[in-house]
Amino acid sequence: MTVVARMLARRLLLFVPLVLGVVLFVFVVMRFAPTDPALAAFEGGSATAEQLEAFREANGLNDPLPVRYVNFVIDLVHGDFGTSLITRQPVLDTIRTALPLTVQLTALGILIALSLAVVLGVTAAVFRDRWPDQLIRLVSLVGVAAPPFWVALLLIQWLAVGRGLFPTGGYVNPAEGVGPWLNSLALPAVSLAMPVAAQMTRVIRTSVVEELDKDYVRTARGLGLPPLVVVGRNVLRNALVNPLTVLGLRIGYMLGGAVVIETMFALPGMGQNMIQAVGDGDTAKVQGFVLTIAIGFLVVNLVVDVLYLIANPRLRTAS
Repeated sequence: MTVVARMLARRLLLFVPLVLGVVLFVFVVMRFAPTDPALAAFEGGSATAEQLEAFREANGLNDPLPVRYVNFVIDLVHGDFGTSLITRQPVLDTIRTALPLTVQLTALGILIALSLAVVLGVTAAVFRDRWPDQLIRLVSLVGVAAPPFWVALLLIQWLAVGRGLFPTGGYVNPAEGVGPWLNSLALPAVSLAMPVAAQMTRVIRTSVVEELDKDYVRTARGLGLPPLVVVGRNVLRNALVNPLTVLGLRIGYMLGGAVVIETMFALPGMGQNMIQAVGDGDTAKVQGFVLTIAIGFLVVNLVVDVLYLIANPRLRTAS
């Protein structure tokens, strides 16, 4: 078995206990939430003590915590995320409706962030210590310090309210047209992407600079190969291996940032639904949303690890 296959098998074996650990963490945290599911189900004080007790007994809320956890895991294995205490609808139905929008927003943000980061990072490395490098490093430093919600406020003020180029909020389904869909997600995606693009620019610049100082680059230049060929065919391919690991963490950051961005732009995704569920005291929905985002983060990092193992030439040639 090759090194890549062994490391891949190890990652897959670690994935299962990680998921179980996340499930346990979310379950325990939600059990200690100050909201009483029974009171939330009866909209506060419209039920007698007997009705509240009957509700707790019928829904297993009086069972010992280990029993409730085992039942919770069994339900998850069968695809049951519970039932909303407010709407009485399965939580999974809400997740199926909201998750695609969050995935679209995050994917568009990743595309924007990577496009900007690769162009700016490579440019800064090629013009190392000259004015383009200094300018890009300064801009990326400002971008790293700018939280997504602050960027969103500026974009709304400048481009939506001030110039009317984009809507201030709302979502258009891609089935109604790619143009309106992109227009509705442009500002949220850019708000989400800018801090990540700034961080990835600095990482890619450092990685490309390290590659440019290696012997094979000097040899290629000595042979008279054009700089675009040297950078595009050799340097960039090798330099982007290490930033892959950083990208996995940044995608998780974007999934978390989507909660705030969706609320600011009135996008009916996982974030806005989760904020609404918190306000309503709907612990079943909050639990389902948090668990979905957490498992999504683990899946994304697993995929990034696999891509890293495949892309790393040292691992590909090892045996």
